[in-house]
Amino acid sequence: MSVEVGSKVQGKVTGITNFGAFVELPGGSTGLVHISEVADSYVKDVNDHLKIGDLVEVKVISEKDGKTALSIKKAIEKPEAQTSSYSQRPPRQGRADNRSKDFRSKGQFKPRESFEDKVSKFLKSSEENLSSLKRNTESKRGGRGGRRG
Repeated sequence: MSVEVGSKVQGKVTGITNFGAFVELPGGSTGLVHISEVADSYVKDVNDHLKIGDLVEVKVISEKDGKTALSIKKAIEKPEAQTSSYSQRPPRQGRADNRSKDFRSKGQFKPRESFEDKVSKFLKSSEENLSSLKRNTESKRGGRGGRRG
């Protein structure tokens, strides 16, 4: 007798490994409860949660090539209010909502200088910097470009 995917059945733990537990199902077939499906919390060692011979209620997750995947945590009925632990988190602490301080969206931003003014100022300062750099490095260089006298 094959068990249907999605059904809940009672089974007996027949073996425990480091990656899960083997459970004997009604009809003589055996399925595996993976370590990630043993409990809702983190499971470091399956032996902390199950022992050989325990009767457990499992839900059949899948059945492929004669291998049956089982879950203990999905067999447990949860109230609908506890669907996710993320929904129970408190709101984030920290800075206030910065979207209200966005000055560009309200039309209050008026540039003091035009783009052309900024570019001409940049070009002027960069030419000054280059000329002072050339003046200071020409005298220190040897060879053809240096002063003679």
